[in-house]
Amino acid sequence: MSFVIVTGISGAGKTQAIHCMEDMGYYCIDNLPPILIDKFADICRHSAGKLEKVALVMDLRGGYLFEQMETELQTLRKNGYEYEILFLDCSDDTLIKRYKETRRKHPLAGEGNVMEGIEKERELLAPIKAMSDHIVDTSNMPLSGLKKRLMNLYSAGSEQGTLEIEVESFGFKFGMALDADLVFDVRFLPNPFYEPELKHLNGTDKSVADYVFASEITKTFTDKLADMMDFLVPNYSDEGKTNLVIAIGCTGGRHRSVAIAEWLGCYLMKAGYKVNTSHRDKDKK
Repeated sequence: MSFVIVTGISGAGKTQAIHCMEDMGYYCIDNLPPILIDKFADICRHSAGKLEKVALVMDLRGGYLFEQMETELQTLRKNGYEYEILFLDCSDDTLIKRYKETRRKHPLAGEGNVMEGIEKERELLAPIKAMSDHIVDTSNMPLSGLKKRLMNLYSAGSEQGTLEIEVESFGFKFGMALDADLVFDVRFLPNPFYEPELKHLNGTDKSVADYVFASEITKTFTDKLADMMDFLVPNYSDEGKTNLVIAIGCTGGRHRSVAIAEWLGCYLMKAGYKVNTSHRDKDKK
């Protein structure tokens, strides 16, 4: 049975995530009180295979009942039920923007402002986040990107035990890639931004990639990066990791990081891994 607990920061996209999982054939329940997890798992076990894929959203909307979540999850595992925790996160700036756009009130804001509510929520959710199997940062992620990420994690077509790799480029000036397992900073490489004929292009353009890879520094770096991947990725796979997120960052996320991410995605694909390459900030200025 595939049992997924969906939680995370209010406004980070749990509703959209649960809709995506419904599209993947999951039976979904929103805002289930944690005290009912074990009982519901027992119902699933005795459903004669009718409830094999289940996703439960649990968050601070449950009020004081949410405080029992850690204890109930421990009980669930003690009773022989396996599960994964999907934690959706988001940058403070993006959350504030989303709340202003929707004119919704943060559940912990009370009479204070949104930022105070976000800070309280991060503190309360820290133990759950630490327990999570997957942390997905939706700060700069469109709905299509979230759906693709969840499909890579939970699609029925994925083979159990098969490592899937996400390679993404990003720009440090737009914030860190918070969902990454490995982050590589390539701001030391020659920057095409300062070349007038390359400035308005991006790392997927051949002329930009040629410029980046013309440097001996880049060649040395990619050799070392390839060697590191050859060592790390099989060991992650052997330890049972099913999804690995590798982020490559440069200043603006348009040139160097994109070119290196494209190269790394190709390198890992040639090594036989299932790879998805994306560029978070490629079209930003």
